[in-house]
Amino acid sequence: MNFKLPARKKIALLPTPIKKPIHLGDQFSPHQIFIKRDDLTGCTLTGNKIRKLEFLAVDYEKQGADVLITCGGVQSNHARATAVLAAETGLKSHLVLRGSPEEGRGGNFFLKQLVGAKVTFITADEYRDQRNEIMEQIAHDYAKQGQKAYIIPEGASNALGAMGYLHAVSEMVQQWKELKVRFDLMVVPVGSGGTYAGLLLGKHLYKLDIEVIGFNVADTAEYFVNRIFEISQEVKRDYGLDAGIKKSDIHIIDGYVGIGYAKSRPEEIELIQRIARENGLILDPVYTGKAMYGLLEQLKQGNLKKYKNILFIHTGGIWGIFPAEDLFSK
Repeated sequence: MNFKLPARKKIALLPTPIKKPIHLGDQFSPHQIFIKRDDLTGCTLTGNKIRKLEFLAVDYEKQGADVLITCGGVQSNHARATAVLAAETGLKSHLVLRGSPEEGRGGNFFLKQLVGAKVTFITADEYRDQRNEIMEQIAHDYAKQGQKAYIIPEGASNALGAMGYLHAVSEMVQQWKELKVRFDLMVVPVGSGGTYAGLLLGKHLYKLDIEVIGFNVADTAEYFVNRIFEISQEVKRDYGLDAGIKKSDIHIIDGYVGIGYAKSRPEEIELIQRIARENGLILDPVYTGKAMYGLLEQLKQGNLKKYKNILFIHTGGIWGIFPAEDLFSK
């Protein structure tokens, strides 16, 4: 293809495999469900976030950053990956987290503490309306101390972060050839929009005959259609990669947020447990569990009849399952 991606720092363990679980989707023949195992991009540097951070790392190193600032929920996978990456490369990290210290226990939050991240807790309202301004103020405070801070947006979902999944598409195209499987649908959880944006950019720039469907795990489909379109326009503006994406190209299936972001219904927990027992595949309650629940419900309802070979992008999140242990014991 006649385009060039920005430089990336090789951090993730790539390529991640594509596997077909032995019992997943059996009842939906002739549909076949395969899993792109991006939960295997690393151990503590795991999941989809690290693909995005590979591109951002080149930028913050070029700018001479001393501190990485980012935001998310108390159990944010992205905030954990950022904090671990900072520690691994000799930088400090400062996380702006939605919630309170009382909510922080185990899982991702423990790992953030373990690697020495500094944390500022803010309310849900402050997070929704002021998180960017709060991160800017923190960066300003570091500057007064003579330290250069680099702000990474929620989920690393900006034009540069989206390059992580544009790069992943080129990886997958080669794997599809080796597997000799023609995939006609990719499915992905959507929590900040950057992963979906990169996949959609890849579909258009590589001229692939495949649909990309996202299941939003927060907010609404309308919100993410607008956000993903914004990212695609930022990519066009900043890197000259014009994929010709229209809002009508963005397909987000709403209705599976359930009782809220990072909150699980019994049927979601039951599905995660069943898939683990039958396949040894661990999904998480926040992202992949909700998206897989949505995918299987859509198949049951006959809404995805035209798709035979489905590739589910496992975006990771295993550390987020530990704080939810009591839900599984019930």
